[in-house]
Amino acid sequence: MRAIPFSFAALASAVLTGCAVGPDYQRPELPLTTSYIGSNAIVAVAMPDTWWRTFSDPKLDRAVERALSQNLDLAQVQARVEQARAAAQLAGANLLPSGEVSGSAERMHSSMKSPTGEISHALGASRNYSDYTLGALASWEIDLFGRLRRVREAAIADEQAAEAGAGAMRLSVAAEVADAYIGLRGLQARLAVSEGQEQTQARLVELIRQRFDEGVSSDRELQRAVAALEGVRASTPPLRAAIDGQLNRLDVLMGSQAGTYRIELLPPAVVPRTPTPSGSPMPTDLLRRRPDVVVAEHQLMAANARIGTAIAEYYPHVSIGAAVGFASMATSELLSRDASQGQAFSGLRWRLFDFGRIDAEVAIARGRERAALAAYRNAVLKATEDVETALSRLTQRGIETKILDRQVVALRTAREQTQLAYQNGVVGLIDVLDADRELLAASDRLAAAKSEEARASVAVFRALGGGWNG
Repeated sequence: MRAIPFSFAALASAVLTGCAVGPDYQRPELPLTTSYIGSNAIVAVAMPDTWWRTFSDPKLDRAVERALSQNLDLAQVQARVEQARAAAQLAGANLLPSGEVSGSAERMHSSMKSPTGEISHALGASRNYSDYTLGALASWEIDLFGRLRRVREAAIADEQAAEAGAGAMRLSVAAEVADAYIGLRGLQARLAVSEGQEQTQARLVELIRQRFDEGVSSDRELQRAVAALEGVRASTPPLRAAIDGQLNRLDVLMGSQAGTYRIELLPPAVVPRTPTPSGSPMPTDLLRRRPDVVVAEHQLMAANARIGTAIAEYYPHVSIGAAVGFASMATSELLSRDASQGQAFSGLRWRLFDFGRIDAEVAIARGRERAALAAYRNAVLKATEDVETALSRLTQRGIETKILDRQVVALRTAREQTQLAYQNGVVGLIDVLDADRELLAASDRLAAAKSEEARASVAVFRALGGGWNG
């Protein structure tokens, strides 16, 4: 077989390092401010990805880590990452030559009615014969204009987007678990307030019943106290149902059937303390830290590369190849010199007359790139919105908690004074019931506010992209 009249290594180097048609990616410039409005609520220090540990709650740590290892949404995303990784590997392999080895063995019997059979019969030759072949084939599409390189570029961007998507899902799952866990503890705190108030109200009913038996209080006062007690009792079933709902939510987040970890999580515990989130106070850092923003940018990069893939169709596709092998009618002569055969070939494919199909494909690719650009810009703006909203929520929840804490202290004192005054006949039952109602409402709001403050901290960690390594 004749040698191919050019250096394979030189051609490979030229193809792999040459220019590719289509635009090269440039990160869009976005007019972002230098800091957040509520950046004073962030501690600008590095923090590991295990941000949930800052809540100092071992049960929360176990729940999050269990979810990260067992959550089924994460399993689906990881499978998509593996698919994207394989696609990128395939796109890279398409830039290189391909080769294959083949062989065959055939036993033929010609019909007397066929031209071959009639000739064999006329010559006195046998109509039975064997055919054995063994050979190797190599081919290569020479990527002169960068079509395959743009395909690989898009596939790599898709792979990176899938990996960032897995990071986004990991952050989302961790935040959902933390939110559900803190919500569970907040509901338990509210239930404890209600149960405590029920005991207080029950003691008041017993006191009034004694006074009624003594002829000091009227039946109307007793019935009002009983009604108030039943009203407090009626507030507990919705709280218990909500607690069950949060427990079931946590189980599913941890990739288990509802009820699996109920015994472990059901015992009441305090609402985790609210940490000050750590992160960068610069909105521009969201571009590299927020997984959803990273996903949007890599999708933009892939769309940009596919413009080059479409433009490359304006140019010819060139391929070369060679085949060597052996063919013989007897196995004993298959590898002999006389049985050797070979060929070299080249191919050209050029879409010259397609009535605007390439123009349409390029227009489609450019349209998808513009859509991806808009999606990327929107993802960045949405990220800044999330951060600002979460920071404001955290700050205001902290203020609310402090105010409610002072209110509860004052109402508890007022309630004790009112009940003592009632026992001494200074005030009526209505004053005691009003004091009870106000204290219950304020205590319930305080328990809810502490939970909401901790959940707001989770929202800030989530908005900032989780851990921050500087």
